[in-house]
Amino acid sequence: MLGKSLSDQMSLMVKRMRQEVPDCLASGVVDLATGMLLAVETTDAHPPEVLDLLAGATLDLFQGRTVVMIEDVFKERRGVASSEHYFQEILVNSANLTHLFIRNNQNADVVAVVVCPKSVNIGMLFAGARRVVKSLEL
Repeated sequence: MLGKSLSDQMSLMVKRMRQEVPDCLASGVVDLATGMLLAVETTDAHPPEVLDLLAGATLDLFQGRTVVMIEDVFKERRGVASSEHYFQEILVNSANLTHLFIRNNQNADVVAVVVCPKSVNIGMLFAGARRVVKSLEL
């Protein structure tokens, strides 16, 4: 995506998620390095504090203290010395919604978030979200 700023690319990612992922209600991009929500697009209005909590919750899911400890144990047992993270995708089902969190392959600190109704076809959700993330490596 030459010529586009990082901000433009993130805005494009959330827009494409909303367009290309079946039944997508909301999408966002979280920067794990800063703990900030960098872009968001949703069908509903949400209080800013809820959106701020989304970024923090995403950070905890991928790099919370216990998660990092689990990764470190696996790396030690397998003799792996890299700083690569094991958890790349996380699917969370709430009472009515399905939330998919996908780490960017080129920048492990960037996580795309997609929210759909719980009735979504999980295979189509993964396929659509992966396609968008891969096409817009940040």
